[in-house]
Amino acid sequence: MRGENAQTLLIDADDTLWENNIYFERAIAKFITFLDHREHSPEAVRLVLNDVERESIVKHGYGLHSFAHSLVETFEKLSVDPVTPELHERIRSFAHQIADHPIEILPGVPETLQYLGERHHVIMMTKGNPAEQSGKVERSGLKEYFSAIEIVAEKDESTYRSVIAKYALAPDTTWMVGNSPKSDVNPALAAGLHAVFIPHGNTWILEHEEVAAAPPNQRLLVVDRFTDLRKHF
Repeated sequence: MRGENAQTLLIDADDTLWENNIYFERAIAKFITFLDHREHSPEAVRLVLNDVERESIVKHGYGLHSFAHSLVETFEKLSVDPVTPELHERIRSFAHQIADHPIEILPGVPETLQYLGERHHVIMMTKGNPAEQSGKVERSGLKEYFSAIEIVAEKDESTYRSVIAKYALAPDTTWMVGNSPKSDVNPALAAGLHAVFIPHGNTWILEHEEVAAAPPNQRLLVVDRFTDLRKHF
């Protein structure tokens, strides 16, 4: 039963509730092997891909379409051979294989969500392509644990302020929970919320950022795993 001490928990999805980036990393490894560049090391190819992805996000947002575009553009930048339509399709296949992977829920997530939902207001807040993210939410079987599902194009300070206004949230009793310093922790703190950082060993490199210190009157918790939330909430 939710009591007078109930908090609002905004909870990230990818790599917080279920595995996500490991599938992209596997696709990238296949792509780099397929490229088999004679001059650039795999590490150098990855740096080029990272730069291309940063540009693709601005133009195409997040999701498999943007990722496929990044792979093709990286191949075009680095390949000494002309890129034929057949090669285009082969490269895009590395990205589209990800769409078929099953949802791999992280340990203890359903039980912990059940526990939290009985005591607090729990909202999923995930960024990405709306159709792709909605599909993952449905396939995950976790939708029932949330009072709302919020899918946003980006997680920055202005987005958090919009969500605060949309749900009439009280910042002093609202927390953002997630694995990304860049998207979950730092902008939430900047928007006046508390935050819980749950590091994940395979967080996407473009989500890496120095974790900010909590401003006065705000809190930042760092926990090892999702199930540890039961100790604090």
